[in-house]
Amino acid sequence: MAKTLNFTKESIGALAAPEARTEYADGGGRASVNGLLLRVTPTGVKSFCVLKRIKGGKLERFTLGRFPDLTVEQARRKATDILSTVAAGDNPAEVRRKVRGELTFAQMFEEYLRRHAKVNKRTWNEDVQRFEDYLRAPIGGKKLSKVERRDVRAIHEGITQGGHATTANRVLALISSVFGKAIEWEYTEANPATGIKHNKERSRDRFIQSDELPRFFASLAEEPNDTMRDFFLLALLTGARRGNVAAMRWADVSLERAEWRIERTKNDDPQTVALSPEAVQLLTDRKGAATGDYVFPGEGANGHLAEPKSAWRRIFDRDELTQLVARIEASGATFEVRDGESTSRGLTRAREQAAKLAIRTDGARIPDLRIHDLRRTLGSWQAAAGASLAVIGKSLNHRTVSATAIYARLNLDPVRESVTRATSAMMAAVGDAADVLPFKQRSQR
Repeated sequence: MAKTLNFTKESIGALAAPEARTEYADGGGRASVNGLLLRVTPTGVKSFCVLKRIKGGKLERFTLGRFPDLTVEQARRKATDILSTVAAGDNPAEVRRKVRGELTFAQMFEEYLRRHAKVNKRTWNEDVQRFEDYLRAPIGGKKLSKVERRDVRAIHEGITQGGHATTANRVLALISSVFGKAIEWEYTEANPATGIKHNKERSRDRFIQSDELPRFFASLAEEPNDTMRDFFLLALLTGARRGNVAAMRWADVSLERAEWRIERTKNDDPQTVALSPEAVQLLTDRKGAATGDYVFPGEGANGHLAEPKSAWRRIFDRDELTQLVARIEASGATFEVRDGESTSRGLTRAREQAAKLAIRTDGARIPDLRIHDLRRTLGSWQAAAGASLAVIGKSLNHRTVSATAIYARLNLDPVRESVTRATSAMMAAVGDAADVLPFKQRSQR
């Protein structure tokens, strides 16, 4: 039973936080509105709401807003509007939309980010990217009630047909999550993503093959941005996730112990990464010129490297250009090298010239490699070098129900030995191409 209170700015402001959630009914004489309530939580949050029995006998609660953002007078006007709308027979969803002013999907996404994703998800920036890439244009401007299942299905099918089945599933899951929160926060009552079948996903097993390693390293060594070059090298040499490598701090690195401590990983387990001699040499070289807290500084808001995709693409553009030029010259023709020309422009000209000469271009570009595949590459080479699955799991900080206990009992010695063997095997496969890398040059002095 709600207590009665004369709703004024002073009386509500004077209410102390109760031990249990308490409700007060508006009892302000002639100005009061029957059905207007004030809910006060143990944390001191005070919210206006209306409790009204609708047709069919069901009690519905309509949240109006928080005090003092919403004044007593505003709350009474909103309550009066709701009561008259319910009396006219409108359904609760329509009433809520009229009270709140229905949000567009873009507005709801911003609230989802602020109230949920940024609080609970470390990968919230991936949600932002998916929204910008796939959702803002088709449904961002639509009111929540106007986003239909056919809209969501069209988005999912379009991404799938573009060859990105897994991404399509992630976008579908994001839409469902946003609408789930919209339902929880009483902005809408239906989730248009419900019932749409996800694509069947296959576990990705791509890694850099032995015949691709020399080409990869040769192109990487030509990267003019040494921060990007070293970032990719260390991602490969440690097998750590891209985000952890980008945010690597000098304070977390012990060159003396050849260890790197990651306090917060994707699966919430802290990780100590065993550093191979090559990784230690790379970090030693970088530390000599370091000026800040981060191993890979950047100009973004976080202060560290944020987006390496352009540099990643350059690796494969340079390699493809090298391969095409070699084939053009092998055909007896020549390729004009132009000073100051970008790699992308040179590659376009090389492709055009190869097409005119009817030169086969299959295999000229290393196919379908992603930054995350560097992590899988280390694990694959560890397996090839004879490491047990337990050691590989410890190296990469994998967590499974059956293997976690085994990983926890391992010390870093077999892990470091395995990483070192895998690194040595990769260097052997690269051959002379590895000599141009900074840590190889330093070790030869």
